[in-house]
Amino acid sequence: MSEVNNADEIQEISEISDLSKKGYQLLKENKISDAVECFTRILAVNDNNNYALVGMGDAARKRGSFRDAAGFYQRCLSFHPGNNYALFGLADCYKALNQYHKAIEIWEQYLLHDDKNITVLTRVADAYRKVRDFKHSRAVYQRVLEMEEKNPYAIIGLGHLHYDFKEYRDALFYWEKMLEGSQNVDIRVLTSIGNCHRKLKTFDQGIPYFEEALKKDPYNFYALFGLADCYRGLNQQNRSLEYWNHILEQDPRNKVILTRAGDAYRYMNEYAKAVEYYERALNIEFDAYAVLGLAVVSKIQGKYEEARESLQRLIQQDPKNYRLYVELADCFIRMGNRPKAVETLETFQRFGIRNNTVAEMLEKIRQ
Repeated sequence: MSEVNNADEIQEISEISDLSKKGYQLLKENKISDAVECFTRILAVNDNNNYALVGMGDAARKRGSFRDAAGFYQRCLSFHPGNNYALFGLADCYKALNQYHKAIEIWEQYLLHDDKNITVLTRVADAYRKVRDFKHSRAVYQRVLEMEEKNPYAIIGLGHLHYDFKEYRDALFYWEKMLEGSQNVDIRVLTSIGNCHRKLKTFDQGIPYFEEALKKDPYNFYALFGLADCYRGLNQQNRSLEYWNHILEQDPRNKVILTRAGDAYRYMNEYAKAVEYYERALNIEFDAYAVLGLAVVSKIQGKYEEARESLQRLIQQDPKNYRLYVELADCFIRMGNRPKAVETLETFQRFGIRNNTVAEMLEKIRQ
C-alpha cells in the first residue's frame, strides 16, 4: 500500500513540476491567461506551492494588477518566508504602487540573502531617491559602482539624485560619464544634460545636447521644450518661437506652451499675436500666466485701468507672487500715481519675503 502511495506522490510531484515549467514558459511568451490556468491547477492540489504562488503574482504584475500580485507574494512568504522571488516581486509591487518605504523594507530583506545583487541594490537606491533620502540613496548607488564601476543605472541614478536636490553641476558630472566612449547615447541622457545647463543658465551649452536629441527623435517634447527655453534664456525670442510652435503642432491645446509662445510674441512687440495665443490658452482653461500676459499687453498699450483690474484680481489669487506687485506698481507709475505704487510694493514686503527686484524698484520710486 505504501508503495502505491509513494508512486502517486511521485506522479503528483512530476505533474506539478511540469505544470510549473509550462506556466513560467507561458508567462515568458506573454500568454498570461494560459499561465494562470497552469498555476491554478497546481494550487488546487497544493495550495501553498511556492512556484505557483509566485507565478500567480508574476501574472498579476504583468497585467498591472499590483495589489492582487502583492497578495499572492505575501501568501507565498507566509509559507516560505525567505523566498527571493516573492520578496523581489512584492517589493516591485510596492514600488509600482508608490509605496517606496515598504518597497525598501522588502528589498532590504532580500539583500539579507543576496547582498551582491546589483539589480536589487539599484532599485533600493532608486526608492531612497523617491523618498528624498539623499544620504542612503547616494550610499547605495556608490556601493553598486564599487562592484561595477560603469554600471549605467547607478550613474544615471546619481545624476537624477543630484538633479532632484538642485546640485546641477554634480548631476552633470555623472550624466556626462554616460557620454564617454559611447556612440549611441540614450536620448534621456542628452535631454538631462541639456536640462542641467538650463538650470545653470548656461543656455548656449545646453543647446547642442537638445539638438542632438532631436536628431534621434524630431518630435521629442523634452528636446523641443529645452531648445525653446534655452533660446528664451538667450533672449532670442524668434528662435524660441520656432520650437514652441513645433510643440503646438503636436499638442495645440497645451496651455503652458501657448502662454510661452504668447510671451515670445509680446517680447517681439507682436501684441495682436500675443493676445491671440493668451486667449487660446484661456479658452482651454484658466491660466494665471496668460492673464498676466494680457494685463502686461494692456499696460503697454495704455489700457491702464484694464491692466490694473486684472493684476489686482491675480494678486487676490496669488498674494505672494512678487512679479504681480512689480507689474501693478509699474502700472500705477504709468498712471501718474506714485504713492499707490509705493503702497503696492510695501504691501508685498509686509509678507517678510526678501526680494531684490521689489526692493530696488521701491528705492528707485522713493528717490
